[in-house]
Amino acid sequence: MPHLSNAARDYSRAHAERFRQELHEMLRIPSLSGDPAHAGDIRRMAEWLAAHMQGLGLDKVAVMETAGHPVVYGEWTGAGADKPTVLVYGHYDVVPAALEDGWHTDPFEPVEKDGKIYARGATDDKGQLFIHVKALESWLKTAGAAPVNVKFLIEGEEEVSSPNLVPFLKSHLDLLRTDVCIISDSSMRSIEEPSILHSLRGMTYMEIEVQGPSDDLHSGLWGGAAHNPALALVEILGQLYHPDNTIAVPGFYDDVAPLTPEERAMIAKTDLSEEQYRQSTGVPALWGDAAYTIRERISARPTLDINGMWSGWTGPGPKTIVPAKAGCKISSRLVGNQDPHKIFDLIKRFIESIAPPTVRVDVRLITTGKAALFPFDIPEMQAAARAYEKGWGATPVFTRGGGSIPVVAEIADLMGIPVVMMGYGLDDDGLHSPNERFSIEMFARGIETAIVYLEELVESA
Repeated sequence: MPHLSNAARDYSRAHAERFRQELHEMLRIPSLSGDPAHAGDIRRMAEWLAAHMQGLGLDKVAVMETAGHPVVYGEWTGAGADKPTVLVYGHYDVVPAALEDGWHTDPFEPVEKDGKIYARGATDDKGQLFIHVKALESWLKTAGAAPVNVKFLIEGEEEVSSPNLVPFLKSHLDLLRTDVCIISDSSMRSIEEPSILHSLRGMTYMEIEVQGPSDDLHSGLWGGAAHNPALALVEILGQLYHPDNTIAVPGFYDDVAPLTPEERAMIAKTDLSEEQYRQSTGVPALWGDAAYTIRERISARPTLDINGMWSGWTGPGPKTIVPAKAGCKISSRLVGNQDPHKIFDLIKRFIESIAPPTVRVDVRLITTGKAALFPFDIPEMQAAARAYEKGWGATPVFTRGGGSIPVVAEIADLMGIPVVMMGYGLDDDGLHSPNERFSIEMFARGIETAIVYLEELVESA
């Protein structure tokens, strides 16, 4: 269907106002997956999406049950078996938001101001997900068909770590069989610098508890002979890094996929200066492994971070005790080829080896997620690059994401297909924060880019 995308793009422009108003309808539904009080809203959001897709002429549209919140499925397969099939993954659930959190307006009453739509879920992920729905509509309403087959898998538990998605995938592999998966749940630095993620970091998240005395002790009566658990904890944590800021856990780096010169050159296109990093984060000075650039450190290298610590008395006034316990939460962001369970075992073994015999240490695994890494020279990735050039109006860069979206690796492993992460948001859209927003211009450009991508996939097949 050469050049038929032009008519579909014209359609998307002509109906831009309606598309935004439909997005507003989605954003008004407070589909909070983590709050049982909003279970009805989750259901209402799923049914809204299903009804909308049915209205566009999709087949097999269904609100499909899981052990938790439902999955919304729909497909259009009129392109034929000889054409590629695309799976669009997204999520319709959102994180909590309330006016008292610092929102300027009601987070569930969308407001358009200064070229942006303000509402919870505007960029994460309702706005970005809806781009693909409107792209398919634009094809169907103009050419009467899309260049490729399209399936939608839209879940309602992403913001609570998708506990039921993998079982759903495993039990519906035949239904979901496709050639490539597209996910739009990421961002770019600026509107003229689109980026395609070809990597995401994985995660090992754990908790450490240090037990000293059986109960808090009076520090005057007993202090000086009992090893303070808070002190023991910081002594342990202080040994997790070498003086050169590399991680000291033996074997931690063994499976890290090395960066190729080509990858480093690509990453360098989006690098940050030390001044930019300080301004963005508020830190007084840069830290980390000096063998890697800032962008490499925050996207292509593994980490080990202390996320929280607790012990003893923290209320007003003095309470002179030796606390019975101390604890902390630790996360490790992982990169390609690192196994999250192996990393937990390595860290646990190391902590137990350096723990003093004066306390008892318990290291517990909380959650894991696999890293995802795809070559950026595969046809599906290159089709995405051409789509940005033609639909967005700028040449994208391939980059690595520092965050984690566990479903990316799960889809790739279970279905044996590449995942292309075509983000349409901005880094400063405020996802998960007060006053979350989504650029109206980027919503429109995203639809046009998604329209072109379906056509470019045929060229790559």
